[in-house]
Amino acid sequence: MFKKIFRGIFALAVLAMVHNPANAFYTDMDENHWAYQSIKFLTEVGVVVGYPDGTYKPDIPVTRAEFASMAIKALGQENTTVAQEIHFDDITPEFWAYNIIQKAVYFDLIPDAKGESYRPFDSVTRAEAINIAVNALTTNQISQEKADSIIAKSYEDYEKLPAWFLMAAAKAHILDLVVVMPGHEGKMEALRPANRAEVAQILYKMMQEAKLNPNAKLAEVMQKRTADGFIVDNVKVQGSIGIIPAGTIFPIRLETVVGSQISSVTDIYTAKTPQNYVTKEKYLLISENSDMKGQVKYVQPAKLFKTQGEVIIKNELLVTPNDQAVMVYGVATLGPDKIGFWRKIFKGAKVLTRPNQIVNIRLLAPIKIDLTNGYIYE
Repeated sequence: MFKKIFRGIFALAVLAMVHNPANAFYTDMDENHWAYQSIKFLTEVGVVVGYPDGTYKPDIPVTRAEFASMAIKALGQENTTVAQEIHFDDITPEFWAYNIIQKAVYFDLIPDAKGESYRPFDSVTRAEAINIAVNALTTNQISQEKADSIIAKSYEDYEKLPAWFLMAAAKAHILDLVVVMPGHEGKMEALRPANRAEVAQILYKMMQEAKLNPNAKLAEVMQKRTADGFIVDNVKVQGSIGIIPAGTIFPIRLETVVGSQISSVTDIYTAKTPQNYVTKEKYLLISENSDMKGQVKYVQPAKLFKTQGEVIIKNELLVTPNDQAVMVYGVATLGPDKIGFWRKIFKGAKVLTRPNQIVNIRLLAPIKIDLTNGYIYE
């Protein structure tokens, strides 16, 4: 009875993770919305939040203070301390976004405009939002002539772009940071207030690019975590992203006893990572004692004169120490520990794991990990 209850709970947890739609977050949009993936991701990592009534309100504008807050969170710098503050004549230290705006200035996201106004309650324009995204990055230098040419060829309203934005707009175009809503193709609409859907899309693109090419100040603080542990072969490191490829084999420590004579298909097993998983450079991928869960997928009981015992388990869930739960698929085939001469002839060798036995799992799909904080992308 207990096995059935536990199996049911596990199945429901897996289904909830796989089929968790956007409307589980917000009642006013579903997965067909053009910015769904970005909004869902940014909600999960705490960059954007909805309203108390359960809505996201994707079409309403965002203030300049709100966007600064979102950008700093997206870059993972909300806890950074700024030593030297910059004075704006329209915000005081008591203002809710004062420290966030100071960080945005420090990291060169917005200009160091001493003594000028910040206009925190004004709506952030598309030009301002895109400019901040570009400022977060290290970009290749281009000539003003090339920038003008790119914009003129790409956007029918290029003559309406403010002069200060032309270079950033061209770089954003090259980096695919320009977000264009359905029905607005071919237009930059630089001075139009950016809505919450556009902002989410811009921030998502900025985050991905900043993992690879952050600006100089961000690069100093976006350090990869390091540790000793089991070295995972063939990990591809791109900026601050590590990708464990499918087919990779790594150890797990079984907490559940599994056996050819005692286990049944769909039985649940639990396991842990026995040590840190690290790259050859010692960048931390997955922390020690992360939880692994899965099911028994195949059982071949041992039968004398007929078959050797065999059990195949499939991992389906990984829960990290920071409580992130993600689908991680891998398989392991378990056979008898040792098969002597006579067992090879007469068969019947059983499979029975020991408590805390180490087994090797073969990864079925790649795992993409943020090396600065351990976040696993799905």
